[in-house]
Amino acid sequence: MSSLEKKTDATQDSRRRRLPRDERLRQLLDVSWLLIRAEGTDALTLGRLADDAGVTKPVVYDHFRTRNGLLAALYQDFDVRQTAVIDTAIAASKPTLKDKASVIARSYVECVLTQGREIPGVLAALSGSPELAAVKRQYQQVFIEKCHTILAPFAGSQGMSRASLWAMLGAADALSQAAVAGDISEEQARDELQETIIAMTERSK
Repeated sequence: MSSLEKKTDATQDSRRRRLPRDERLRQLLDVSWLLIRAEGTDALTLGRLADDAGVTKPVVYDHFRTRNGLLAALYQDFDVRQTAVIDTAIAASKPTLKDKASVIARSYVECVLTQGREIPGVLAALSGSPELAAVKRQYQQVFIEKCHTILAPFAGSQGMSRASLWAMLGAADALSQAAVAGDISEEQARDELQETIIAMTERSK
């Protein structure tokens, strides 16, 4: 039996009763991630999601309106979790460049690995639509601003350059995807990204 077919008692119960809107949204997102994990992003349609979630199509359309809306919501869901992980780890880390860089690198790579094959498919779909590409860029800019704030105390008087921060994000994506594909280990991805962040910050002095 596939992971998509394995339903918990809570999920089965949620199909039989009327859920508050936020709980229904959470259920639909969870089922979407399961579907992508089992069959890939191409299999994800609003109709298929309705079938797998045990709800009517109008319920799904009311939450997302279009497939692009669903993909954008999935990316937002991923970003919210990624942000929470980084914020918690940063708050608990030591006030040194090495520790801050380590937290950014570890949190980013671990979040992508947690989503396994799901997030690459969502990212590819986002890149295929101007509307979705704009959503992705919005969250990328938020992440870059967060890293700018975290690393600013260790940078030079001119601060971190935007070019360096975008290069860091590109490296984070490439290393994380390489780890997902098994081309490199999680540890290698984390260590290389950490060194990239440290070198980039020190170069700004």
